[in-house]
Amino acid sequence: MNEVPMLKVSNLRAGYGATVILDGISFEVGLGESVGILGRNGVGKSTLLRTLMGMTTLHEGKIWFGTTALEELAVHRRVQQGIGLVPQEREIFRSLTVAENLRIAQRPGYWTTDALLELFPRLAERWRNMGNQLSGGEQQMLAIARALVGNPKVLLLDEPSEGLAPVIVEQVFQALEQIRDRGEMALILVEQHTSLALSFSERVIVMDRGQIVHHGASAELKGDPQRLARIIGIAH
Repeated sequence: MNEVPMLKVSNLRAGYGATVILDGISFEVGLGESVGILGRNGVGKSTLLRTLMGMTTLHEGKIWFGTTALEELAVHRRVQQGIGLVPQEREIFRSLTVAENLRIAQRPGYWTTDALLELFPRLAERWRNMGNQLSGGEQQMLAIARALVGNPKVLLLDEPSEGLAPVIVEQVFQALEQIRDRGEMALILVEQHTSLALSFSERVIVMDRGQIVHHGASAELKGDPQRLARIIGIAH
């Protein structure tokens, strides 16, 4: 890990209005690292990603992007700093073409439209199609590509496999592995498919009731399914 982490959060308490969902969340991620976020539905995983993007009410805590404090920055300023989000709902612009979706988000860097069309050949085939003319898998590919074209240093992925057929999940994760293996970006992955998250990430954070209940190497839990089941079901 770099001497100065790419992303560091300390004692986060956040939620929606007066309702606190996250309570005392602390962790850090170095450039090039991949971290999986696991836990049952409703434990605060998506809220954590939304808090990093500035989309929730922050009650307490610090968020550092390198040496820059993010707590007071609006969402668009965090994007400009170098944080990208692939939201669970995908949120592509359905009335714009694939080309237009990418063009409006583009910033200088490695991930040009040419590089993205090589990563996702199906988007090249749908280049002039509107967002609402794409399949679910193609919309997910476009959501990832739109985040990448901004050339972030930290990429947040919220349930990228949700609702996709197994063959499309495989294609999406093959692309994510290429992104990860370049080593130029930190990736934080929220994923309900535990085996996918453990195979993809170096480290894993398990959440329960808005808190971190486990943080360690993914390989350790992958090799111990009984312990994994115990930790994931800790509230039971």
